[in-house]
Amino acid sequence: MTNYGGYMGRVVLLDLSTKKVSNYVWTDLDREKYIGGKAMASKILYDNLTGKESPFGEDNLIVIATGPLTGTGAPSSNRFDISSLSPLTGITSSSNCGGNFGYYLKRAGIDALIIKGKCGSPTWIEIDNGSFLFHDAAVVWGLKASESQAAVQKLLNDSHGKAVRCGIATIGPAGENLVRYASVISGERAAGRAGMGAVFGSKNLKAIAAMGDQTPKIFDPERSAAHRKKWVNYIRSHPLTGSQLPKLGTAGLVSTMQVRGLLSTRNYAKGQFEGFEAVSGEALTEEQLVSNNGCLSCPIRCTRMVKVDGKKVKGPELETLGLLGGNIENRDLDLICRWNYELDELGMDTISAAGTLAWAMEANEKGLWDNGLRFGQVDKLSQVFDDIAHRRGIGNELAEGSKRLSEKYGGADFAIQSKGMELAAYEPRRAVGQGLGYAVANRGGCHLNGGYLVVLEGLGMNVNGQTPRGKADLCMVMQDIMEAISLGGQCLFTSYGIVPGFMVDKPNSLLAKTVNAVVPCLGPAVRVINKVPEIACFNLPLIPYPYELNYTVGMKMNIGKFIRTGERSYNVERAVNARFGVSAANDKLPKRLTDVPQDPNNPKTRVPLEQMKRTYYRARGWEKNGLPGEKKLRRLGIKSW
Repeated sequence: MTNYGGYMGRVVLLDLSTKKVSNYVWTDLDREKYIGGKAMASKILYDNLTGKESPFGEDNLIVIATGPLTGTGAPSSNRFDISSLSPLTGITSSSNCGGNFGYYLKRAGIDALIIKGKCGSPTWIEIDNGSFLFHDAAVVWGLKASESQAAVQKLLNDSHGKAVRCGIATIGPAGENLVRYASVISGERAAGRAGMGAVFGSKNLKAIAAMGDQTPKIFDPERSAAHRKKWVNYIRSHPLTGSQLPKLGTAGLVSTMQVRGLLSTRNYAKGQFEGFEAVSGEALTEEQLVSNNGCLSCPIRCTRMVKVDGKKVKGPELETLGLLGGNIENRDLDLICRWNYELDELGMDTISAAGTLAWAMEANEKGLWDNGLRFGQVDKLSQVFDDIAHRRGIGNELAEGSKRLSEKYGGADFAIQSKGMELAAYEPRRAVGQGLGYAVANRGGCHLNGGYLVVLEGLGMNVNGQTPRGKADLCMVMQDIMEAISLGGQCLFTSYGIVPGFMVDKPNSLLAKTVNAVVPCLGPAVRVINKVPEIACFNLPLIPYPYELNYTVGMKMNIGKFIRTGERSYNVERAVNARFGVSAANDKLPKRLTDVPQDPNNPKTRVPLEQMKRTYYRARGWEKNGLPGEKKLRRLGIKSW
């Protein structure tokens, strides 16, 4: 149990092979050091994985973890995390989801669920107020995501004799057939990256449904409520979270990325797409938008709802628009909306699916692999995606991802991935800090795990995207802050509020220009705070998360301690991945991004990765091999394994 608010006080270890359910020891000291979410999951994996496990082996673990703010009503706090050994990258990874499963897992009285072993046959699991029931999944195996959730819901309703309120996490055909970038779906939201759905499939686990009537306690209800009211008002008044995201969603970034040369085009050969207007956020709003939607407890409501075949469904995010738009030279917005829906239904990550497809088109064009796929010829891609999910024909190979395909056919220089994970839609040669983040990100080519420095380099602010100056330190601290935000169970979009509003509303003002010019010079100051976070023993309204942890959880938190918690999360994940072979040699990008300038007339339009990496490792206090040494881990309170 726990003396803190927000938590349910129970972590469950579930052995699928024996159907044994036991409690996993997780103390308040653990909660203080790791809070929850992916840090909690990484520490559990650190304590249990040796480096000899394989992603599809029975000894691989799945950790589904919530944060202490999940289910408390805190703004945008509905997130939960799924972590495991990734079949796409071969290292531990995590995938975050905004579906309602995490909320209902806590209603069932559970903070986190650790799953090991393998079901003897296809199975779905019912969790009712902490009790576990195993059900034959024969009737739902093979169903798409929404069909699976509807079928499980009906089975629950029938067995309970009433309409059951629950959260369901399920896989589609892609997970069942071990597509290496298969996702887990909850509601209409996806834990999309790193192939967590394939790990579910390898364990014959089709779905988990959670329900219950338990609620987390709030440490200081009055102060918590007062703080949340101020926070929600701030979110709704900020130009990014209160205007751009509700109006255009993440899709609104397409036009900005086009202007700044950040929009992945023709498999990242270019950073601008001539037909961008047809697949922009403005076009999506004018031509497709039916209504806004949002996750539980979220005041931003950035989800685009569109219609596909007359059915109201979740529309595409920025990544899907960019990667299934300009990156394959497609201008058909109707098709992108359809593919987005179909990929979610099949249970497949749109980023890796699109990145693998773009590589295959270029490989075909260069004569490396005769697969029939071509840039701009997109009318039959629905069938291709279905073939991937069911591993038919060329789909069986595309299901392996671009890294493995390039190792087989050649073309590694234009396989746009890092550590096996395909990059997000931000072309980094005009935002070199983001390029560094892609390379050093623990889970592979992820913009968020990479620190999302592009928000400073052109999307929220206008810091010089070509200079490497200060980017290593800024990348480090952005990674740590974003880690810390997610540990409570909150959406990273709330972090946009940290960017002062005038930087967005008045980007050409003298003050904004001065701030943008000064930011690259802040590296040394950032490093001092990282080395001695105790000096930041205060809180600021611009960073509301420590307040929320103080009032809702009762956990003493300030900015310095908050950043240190994020740093601990990042380091423990790196430490467990070292057992699976990760080192500085794996922190790399394809040569297209590091060696070939985006603008042939401007040699600076490439990512000077090695230069920034060396500075980044020094900033983190890591060894030259790109790993935290025993001294570093001890300083963070991480016991040597």
